[in-house]
Amino acid sequence: MTTQIDPPADPPADLPGQRRATPALYLRSALFWLGFMPSTVLFASLIILLWLAPLSLRYRLVRGFPHFNLWWLRVTCGLSYRLQGMQNLPAEPAILYAKHQSTWEALAIAGLFPPAAFVAKRELLLVPFFGWGMAALRYLTIDRSAGKRAVMQIVEQARDRRQRYGLWVAIFPEGTRRAVGAAPDYKIGGAIAATELGMPLVPIAHNAGLYWPRHSFIKWPGEITLIVGPAIHSEGKTASALTREARDWIEARMVEIGAGVRPEG
Repeated sequence: MTTQIDPPADPPADLPGQRRATPALYLRSALFWLGFMPSTVLFASLIILLWLAPLSLRYRLVRGFPHFNLWWLRVTCGLSYRLQGMQNLPAEPAILYAKHQSTWEALAIAGLFPPAAFVAKRELLLVPFFGWGMAALRYLTIDRSAGKRAVMQIVEQARDRRQRYGLWVAIFPEGTRRAVGAAPDYKIGGAIAATELGMPLVPIAHNAGLYWPRHSFIKWPGEITLIVGPAIHSEGKTASALTREARDWIEARMVEIGAGVRPEG
């Protein structure tokens, strides 16, 4: 089964580092941040105040945060998006297995996909408002210093969130944001969780890093393309094989939409 990929509607002429940031771009990006930061505090505060409310209510409420900021990003920075392959989402809870190049994809997954608990570093829980909101949403937090035990932390928490709340899981298999053009570095933890829990992986590719680069104040105008691939079922597969299959699908799509590493030769 394949997914038809359309070319980006408004591909950037070159990489962000080669483009010239104008005063207007700085102003528009500043306006975005002036909306993003207060909305973070507002929605996190609401979620924390509703700590004793049903988790499903907290997730419905928090969706307002990404919806507002995706809209605000279009209004202030001229940055919109289009989705492809949403029909590939399975009916049952799955692991959303996404490329990680910016902050944008976290907003998109939180606002446009079924309610999902993200996998995050435990130390993020200490970040005022943002981390407290993560705790209230019962995200899957791991101790990176735990080594291989960190994978089992994901498995145990993912099983709990699925059985008790029917939540999906969202994981960035490379762990941290990667620059556009950087060699892929997929960790095996997400695939181990999929095989242990019998959950399918849903590969997700996008070119958000071209428009919202990591560590960047500037948000470049254009249209982000996000592509959802066919669910990859874990039955009868090793974690290594599952990782390789998902990685190959994602990285091939990344090249097609202008934000991946082209194979040599």
